[in-house]
Amino acid sequence: MRNDKPNMIVELTEDLAVNVVNFCRELSNQKHYNLSSQLFKSGTSIGANTVEAQNAESKADFIHIMKISAKEADETAYWLRICKRTNLISEDHILHSQTQTSINILSKIISTTKKSINK
Repeated sequence: MRNDKPNMIVELTEDLAVNVVNFCRELSNQKHYNLSSQLFKSGTSIGANTVEAQNAESKADFIHIMKISAKEADETAYWLRICKRTNLISEDHILHSQTQTSINILSKIISTTKKSINK
């Protein structure tokens, strides 16, 4: 299923990963190592799984991998809420909107792909 054309969700999740890496660097500098580690893992995994899904062996495999990406996005949103509630990040930080946009797009991709299988 590989397609090397520009892909909005791949680009969005890669941008998100870069911003997560940069924010986690700040968290580590403030000695919030455990939080940084958790956020780093989930926040970079979203894009990694999205890229992996581009090489899926079938539509079912694609859906499965994209669901993993969506789960990682949900976990990232959780860690960002913890950061917000502990005053480590502002409510209007770009990571919040990028993560929510990723969740919304991933959900739409998954539901649309499921519908195409059931036709």
